Amino acid sequence: TAAPAPRVATPIGREKPLPERHILVVDDTRAGALTLGWLLGAIGQRVSIANDAATALAIARDERPDIVISDIGMPDIDGYETARRIRAGHRAVRLIALTGHNRPEDRERVIAEGFDAHLVKPVDPARLFTILGGLS
Repeated sequence: TAAPAPRVATPIGREKPLPERHILVVDDTRAGALTLGWLLGAIGQRVSIANDAATALAIARDERPDIVISDIGMPDIDGYETARRIRAGHRAVRLIALTGHNRPEDRERVIAEGFDAHLVKPVDPARLFTILGGLS
């Protein structure tokens, strides 16, 4: 007999699971990155984590993730520049900005800088799942 298909958690508010994708989480706050990575893993995503831009760029180059969720306010190279460099080497990647700022001008800048979506800290799981579902 064949083994049963692996069970994948369905995000709250969704009728079916999200497709499995490789998601790179970039955040200089280790606890935040690990928590977001855990949440993504719990819904069946393959996750890589970077706590600085240099590591994120190396992972993006070597592993070519489907989606990058990047903090904007990082100390070495900010999220805008990190996203530009990742997109230059991997045009098909989808980019989600992760920031503590939620003013209209913040959201507008994120989109103008080439991100596909804007996600506010602390992350609302329902909003995250909605964004991921829209990137399918």
